[in-house]
Amino acid sequence: MSSTRPTMRAVGAVPAYPDIKSYSPIWNELRVWEGDGWQRESLSWKESAYVAANLIGRMEFVITGPEAQKLLSQLSINNVWKWPVGRSKHLVMLSEDGTIANHALAVRDSEQQFRTLAGLPWPLIQAERLGMDVRIEARKIFILQIAGPKSLLVLEAMLEQSLSNVAFLDVVPIQVPGVEGAVELSRIGMAGTLAYEIRGAYDLGPAVYDAVYQAGRRWDIVRLGWRTYAVNHTEGGFPQLNVTFLPSMVFDPAVAGTRMESLSAPLSGSIPADDIRARLRTPQEVNWAWMGKLDHDFIGRDAFEREVAEPRRKTVTLRWDPDDVTDVFASQLKSGEPYKFIEFPVSPQQPAGGHADLVTKGGQAVGVSSAVVYSYYYRELLSQATVDLEEAEIGNTVIVHWGDHGHRIKQIRATVERFPYLDLPRNEDYDVDTAKRS
Repeated sequence: MSSTRPTMRAVGAVPAYPDIKSYSPIWNELRVWEGDGWQRESLSWKESAYVAANLIGRMEFVITGPEAQKLLSQLSINNVWKWPVGRSKHLVMLSEDGTIANHALAVRDSEQQFRTLAGLPWPLIQAERLGMDVRIEARKIFILQIAGPKSLLVLEAMLEQSLSNVAFLDVVPIQVPGVEGAVELSRIGMAGTLAYEIRGAYDLGPAVYDAVYQAGRRWDIVRLGWRTYAVNHTEGGFPQLNVTFLPSMVFDPAVAGTRMESLSAPLSGSIPADDIRARLRTPQEVNWAWMGKLDHDFIGRDAFEREVAEPRRKTVTLRWDPDDVTDVFASQLKSGEPYKFIEFPVSPQQPAGGHADLVTKGGQAVGVSSAVVYSYYYRELLSQATVDLEEAEIGNTVIVHWGDHGHRIKQIRATVERFPYLDLPRNEDYDVDTAKRS
């Protein structure tokens, strides 16, 4: 093997493989739309492995200075003072009204340096408002996600070393053969099962992607495109900004007139577009209240504390009734206005954080349903929904009002199911020795 991989033609920030025909511009970056067929991609994190570049090109915010940790403490519901160097943490940040302004994976590099990954520039905005003694640098990076029961085997084959000692949320430096540049590996992901991320300078993305793909072909690795990406969020129980809800940051005055405002569009679904609150979430509503620690002051604490004392809603999985769904497809073949089409495997197409369908019980509003996905693995249509606690019991039946406000609406019966819906070992509990033996 040569010491340096040859320069390859890229489409956006991924290699230009001749057998990938569909790409789509998303968040100002050209991304793979469909890699190896959405059905095969849908099975990958349960049966083999995938490599995905759906977060490539997102900004990494490097926060340094004597008040870097203090800034993150004032922004986050999490306690950030018990945070070892070289570890990741999922930070949840609020607006004053208690809705989620931003959430992001963050890494602690040293005593005075932290990085937030694939999140929004909320720390930058708030650092200026709070007058904190910090420096914040925005860097464009690549993030590759490798997930599934064979993901560890793929990575070990590529790196020619054991990764068994990389624990959940660990961050370690790696050297990808043939790629010159600093790259890191972390055991984290959105698949709901064994998963890793590789991150580094943006320009290294195509070469690292190809290194993973070539190493993984032995185990039938799949190139996961954006078309199928949100299926794993819904199956795996990961509410996500711009996927299942909107960040309240985009309605902050500091964002007015900037490109960030575009994250609030389109506002689709049976709930009227002027109901912004239906498209926002609080930590309690997405089952993240457990992350909040009331041992420090943070933006939105008063609202958070009130809701924790009197919780109203939580997120559940809804399994849609197949007969009612069939009516949606049958309407496409009849005269008159059809019901809104349900695209497979995700509808509406992502990003769709502004989508909000009304959920009712006995004619009364009881919640909000996000985009629906078709799980080819389970052969079910599923959505994440935030519903009243009294309606959140598994087996309860509710009605999802499918369609766009002002147009024909189909009332679809849906059953509250387990959350997360994926019934495989979670990443944090995964026995990596089992992964190797399999």
